[in-house]
Amino acid sequence: MPLLEIKNLKTHFFTDQGTAKAVDNVGLSISRGETMAVVGESGCGKTMLALSILRLVPDPPGRIVAGEILFDGQDLLSLSERQMQTIRGNRISMIFQEPMTSLNPVFKIGEQVAEVIRLHQGKNKKEALSMAEDMLGMVGIPNPKERINSYPHEMSGGMRQRVIIATALACDPDLILADEPTTALDVTIQAQILELMLKLKKRKNSSILLITHDLGIVAQTCARAAVMYAGKIVEQSLVADLFEKPLHPYTKGLLQSIPRLDRQDEKLVPIQGMVPSLMDLPKGCGFHPRCPRAFDQCRQEPPALVEVEGGRLVRCWLYS
Repeated sequence: MPLLEIKNLKTHFFTDQGTAKAVDNVGLSISRGETMAVVGESGCGKTMLALSILRLVPDPPGRIVAGEILFDGQDLLSLSERQMQTIRGNRISMIFQEPMTSLNPVFKIGEQVAEVIRLHQGKNKKEALSMAEDMLGMVGIPNPKERINSYPHEMSGGMRQRVIIATALACDPDLILADEPTTALDVTIQAQILELMLKLKKRKNSSILLITHDLGIVAQTCARAAVMYAGKIVEQSLVADLFEKPLHPYTKGLLQSIPRLDRQDEKLVPIQGMVPSLMDLPKGCGFHPRCPRAFDQCRQEPPALVEVEGGRLVRCWLYS
């Protein structure tokens, strides 16, 4: 049984301008110990998918309107808020994208890590602070005994991101939702953060859902990947297959728009146009206004997600 299985999930935002389908009929599964990526441009619904799993969608205006989120066989959407509080930060943790806004500027680092431990493991303040100190040392923060008394503004971006990871991993979660964990960090710190996450994941055989737009990180860390566009998954496969033979025109566009050392003489090919507004999606396939291979059926009917080539999934009329 998969650790996490999402079925036909729909998360919509209801505004005066219309309804935005941020997550539209999404389905995926993650096995225990697996690292899976969700990739796509900004605004495609990746972060909202993670927030939906934790039931942190801001309401109003957002709401999960349909689907199932099965975690270890239990539907999270059927749980009460009190029951969800025992799961968030404990069995499922999230590494947020922006460490400066994720940390409270008026509390010391040690207090913020210890709070999670006290809440979910029932430790007293002294025990929790001692465990927080150990966690800071584990994620590579020097002098953790002194750093537990630092405030967020006294630390660099890389250090703050390590604190976020320490907080997320403090209770040894079964599932880690990592939302752009290396954004705005320099390349050397990125590599350290990714290596740290994978190392700590192996310690408990946890699973990671990595949300990113960086295909280089996906190639380096993940076994499978799902590509999202305009709230829908348009392709899902093993990472090796995705890079060797992308199926969906959008996936091909993503791969053609990143530099490669083995093709230095080739020009980068950008994807034309812009991601459509989720409140004003085009008729038919959401990608057809930007697709170089679109034909009449693409403009009239939305394609279904179909299985091709040994278990790969793709949402495109070229394969239906």
